[in-house]
Amino acid sequence: MPNLFQSLGRAACLAGLLAALVSPGLSSAQTTPSAGPPAGFVAPAEPKPDESNAQREVSQPGNNAPFWRAVRESGNQSGYVSLPGAEMGVLIQPFTQYPGSQYTTAGEAWRQIRNNWLIPYGGALLLIAVVALALVYFTKGPIGGHIPDTGRKVERFTPFERAAHGLNAAAFVVLALSGIVMAFGKFFLLPVLGATLFGWMTYALKTVHNFVGPLFAVSLLVVILTFVRDNLPREGDLNWLKRFGGMFSDHEVPSHRFNAGEKVLFWAGVFVLGIAVVISGVVLDQILPNLAHTRGQMQVAHIVHGAATALMMAMFLGHIYMGTIGTKGALDAMRTGYVDEAWAQEHHELWLKDIQAGKIPAQRSGGVAPIGVTRTT
Repeated sequence: MPNLFQSLGRAACLAGLLAALVSPGLSSAQTTPSAGPPAGFVAPAEPKPDESNAQREVSQPGNNAPFWRAVRESGNQSGYVSLPGAEMGVLIQPFTQYPGSQYTTAGEAWRQIRNNWLIPYGGALLLIAVVALALVYFTKGPIGGHIPDTGRKVERFTPFERAAHGLNAAAFVVLALSGIVMAFGKFFLLPVLGATLFGWMTYALKTVHNFVGPLFAVSLLVVILTFVRDNLPREGDLNWLKRFGGMFSDHEVPSHRFNAGEKVLFWAGVFVLGIAVVISGVVLDQILPNLAHTRGQMQVAHIVHGAATALMMAMFLGHIYMGTIGTKGALDAMRTGYVDEAWAQEHHELWLKDIQAGKIPAQRSGGVAPIGVTRTT
């Protein structure tokens, strides 16, 4: 019996195979559904890369690639807008690469410069300057005071010079403090004050910053014109720089009215960085005439402004230190305008010798001289 059933099964399989070979068309027609389009159907045209958004709605509805392509390329081919103004038809700026950024859109390149360079390195530079000055003060202490006062005075700064310096210094302090809060305040003030109070404070400081900026620009020009003559290079300056002013010795290197370190501060900090800060700040304030004030111009101005102010503040921290607690009697010189001959001999010996030789008057301003002012013939 098992052999019979096996024989019948083999016969059935063979019969099915023969039927499939004899009538393949019939089998295919019965098992494969129809793949053709329905009657009256017309396929839409294939989309083309140069189509407008309206044409794409016909060729491929729902595909807005032309619109977003125009948005992306608006920096190179501005779109049409009915509103007046610069860059109104530009939604995304063209690709560019600022020093220190990747090759990307200008807005993203500016963001990379600000967040990856200006904020971390600018903040670190200011902290390093503060820590370095603190170490100098607590290890070395204030310099000067080694020669007893003589009671004879010489005029170091005229009233006009003190007024110009004081106005410029006050404007600088306001700008520096407000700039530090705007740039770094979210790291150390926002967690303490909260978002609301911090927001109002930064808004007020930004407004003050905008109005004090032009005052700083004008007073800086007055300071440059007032002190440029005495900051020109003279004999002895190179020797002062070689010996670091006598910082590592028992006495200072002789110098004229301003030593070589003060002259470096004047030309690098006041003249070069000061002018860079002023020009970039005027651009950011949008008060420079005949300038479109585009996003690209404002981004470059902000980068220059941020870098120059960080360097300038770091240098001026040293200047403020030496003019206040770092040098004995320096603050009195700016407050009263006069210094003792002993102070002049210790810090600016060549300047005092010119006064004693009659090359420079002991009192350059008008009015009645204070008691003890050195008389020269």
